[in-house]
Amino acid sequence: MDIVENVKKIGSEIEEGIEKGLERAGEVIDNVASHLPFSNLAKKDNGNFHIEIDMPGIKKKDIKVDIDGNLLTVTATRSTKKEVKEEEYYLCESAFGKIERKFTIPDGVDREKISAQLNNGELVIELQREEKLKPKSIEIK
Repeated sequence: MDIVENVKKIGSEIEEGIEKGLERAGEVIDNVASHLPFSNLAKKDNGNFHIEIDMPGIKKKDIKVDIDGNLLTVTATRSTKKEVKEEEYYLCESAFGKIERKFTIPDGVDREKISAQLNNGELVIELQREEKLKPKSIEIK
């Protein structure tokens, strides 16, 4: 085998290895993403913040919301299992494990007025600004 063919063969093997590595990385990212709940964060006109986090199939007792400094951490344990059995067919899809989301709390949020509520698989967290920091309009005289 001459050197050109050797180099082409090595190049093909490297390219194939990279493709397999990228494919595996995609699988890992998909697995990690399955443990990160989707969330929405909104700032209201009154200066308060509203966070919605998807928690389908998770019970209230399995969710924990903590504040440490300016970090709000939501952790939960998901344990659901779907199973289908037929004659020559078997399928088991499980989504379980610890999930976690972290949010930085802006300065001026009244930590005593933060509330969380679970409704139909959606965790809603309300963060209220300190009264003195809420936006207001000044009347022109």
